[in-house]
Amino acid sequence: MGKRVLLIEDEPNIIEAISFILSRDGFTVHTHEDGETAMEKVRATPPDMIILDVMLPGRSGFDILRDLRADPITAGLPVLMLTARGQTKDRDLAERLGADHFMTKPFSNSEVRDHVRAVLEA
Repeated sequence: MGKRVLLIEDEPNIIEAISFILSRDGFTVHTHEDGETAMEKVRATPPDMIILDVMLPGRSGFDILRDLRADPITAGLPVLMLTARGQTKDRDLAERLGADHFMTKPFSNSEVRDHVRAVLEA
């Protein structure tokens, strides 16, 4: 089985695109669309990496990242943050909270794939 990536994203087109490119590359992709229950999903099916949208229903990706880093079980999980708002303050906050990488939408499929490969095949 390939390495597991959990995509926490609520936009269907982005879910479809990222799932397709990563699955085609041999990764197992699980998806979740709700910020409120995202931590339950992480704990129930521990991934090797998380791709996390900033703006989610229920709770923000920043809140989820804060919880991930505060929990000793998930503190070391690689997290790639995605956002439609590419403002410097968002990037700075993600970095302070411990995001491993930050990408703004729209992004290229190859950029996402290459980053996931670099993290999980290292």
